[in-house]
Amino acid sequence: MANISMTEVALICHAQSLAGCIERIGATIARGTSGEVTVTYRVSAETGTLEIPARLTPFRIDGLWKSTCFELFIGNFEDESYLEYNFAPSRRWAAYQFAGYRSDMAELETNAPNIRVEQDTDILMLFVTLQLPNAWRARSLQAGISAVIAQKNGDLSYWAAAHPPGKPDFHHKDCFAVQLEARRAT
Repeated sequence: MANISMTEVALICHAQSLAGCIERIGATIARGTSGEVTVTYRVSAETGTLEIPARLTPFRIDGLWKSTCFELFIGNFEDESYLEYNFAPSRRWAAYQFAGYRSDMAELETNAPNIRVEQDTDILMLFVTLQLPNAWRARSLQAGISAVIAQKNGDLSYWAAAHPPGKPDFHHKDCFAVQLEARRAT
């Protein structure tokens, strides 16, 4: 049997943004023994009111957070460094590494994540599988799971497992609210 750790998380709408037609957003995150992380995002909403980009060929691109975008932040307990991954329903993606809070940002050398999208009239689901860099695989990690949801009326809402005081800031350590234990092959 695989040695997998799975956690379910309810995302909370930031107090300074409006949920609009979104009833709830949840996520499930699983960490496998071979360095893979799988995240499933579930948006319960009238999807016709959301700004959901058309499916495109997967491609790395910056600026995804300006529209509907799902994000995953991975930090460790040893220092202030962290990783940021962005996934759009278009299947476009981005990955960055930081030495500290919003400092020394660099593009993360990584393979493209596998992104699959399912949509119905009342649910949008995004399934993502990615490989952690080798140096991150044996560490116990903290994850920040978040989403930016754009509505057709122009509103943006910011969702996360936890929010720091003040404006939305997914890079803040308060957002890294999910613990992912190191997994080892059995």
